[in-house]
Amino acid sequence: MKQINFTKMHGLGNDFIVLDNLDGKINLSTDQIKTLSDRHTGIGFDQLLIIEKPSVVNAEFDYRIYNADGYEVEHCGNGARCVARFVYERGLTRNTTIKMNTALGIITLTLLENSEVTVQMGIVDLEPRNIPFIADAQATHYQLDVEGTHYSVGAAAIGNPHVLLLVENIETANVEFLGPRIENHTRFPNRVNVGFMQLIDRENINLRVFERGVGETRACGTGACAAAAIGHVQGLLDKRVNVNLPGGRLKIYWPDVNNTIEMTGPCSTVFEGQTRM
Repeated sequence: MKQINFTKMHGLGNDFIVLDNLDGKINLSTDQIKTLSDRHTGIGFDQLLIIEKPSVVNAEFDYRIYNADGYEVEHCGNGARCVARFVYERGLTRNTTIKMNTALGIITLTLLENSEVTVQMGIVDLEPRNIPFIADAQATHYQLDVEGTHYSVGAAAIGNPHVLLLVENIETANVEFLGPRIENHTRFPNRVNVGFMQLIDRENINLRVFERGVGETRACGTGACAAAAIGHVQGLLDKRVNVNLPGGRLKIYWPDVNNTIEMTGPCSTVFEGQTRM
């Protein structure tokens, strides 16, 4: 068995363990990640974040993300804020603007003086085939059938796939029923993250997210970006939006469809520890 040092972190309650794998000695299987993610018999987390040596010249680090089900995913905004704080606080970089290489390319993270981090999350992709989402053509609204009931939804990719439903009140939204059924809907070949958005005004929303491979989490950075972007193209929201999640608030700014979407929010270190795998 090998000893592994880890750091437990969270961004608005979306929790992670972060591993320094710059020496390349950590190689966890899907089953091992699932074991670590168990909140009763393991450490417990929504995602596992791994920092590695950069594989491209313009990045300081590679950043890999695994959901609690053990499978690698493309993007995690809350996790990106945490890994930026992790590499800076551990002295792995002295830069406060950090470029990290992800499965989707390089993202830029900026550490702010108030312990928040701003993440350039990338371009919002609204083309159904790129999400991927089975639809006849790109639209602001789609009809989605769930066990005989039709729901009006929006869809976008912020590195990973998202679908959004507008609800009157997130407290009474049927997240437990609809979340897993929409996540695994046949029109989303790679499954999908499901957002439930309550509109307050043009600059403020409440949001709950049922994450692919995880279940409902207290916050989701890409989900917040997707909600702000979809709400904007549907004519409901302005360019700057405060997204209130169960774990706290994220600030989203999206200039237009041709520019990257930007997310700002806090992150915290919970504890450090060791485990054997």
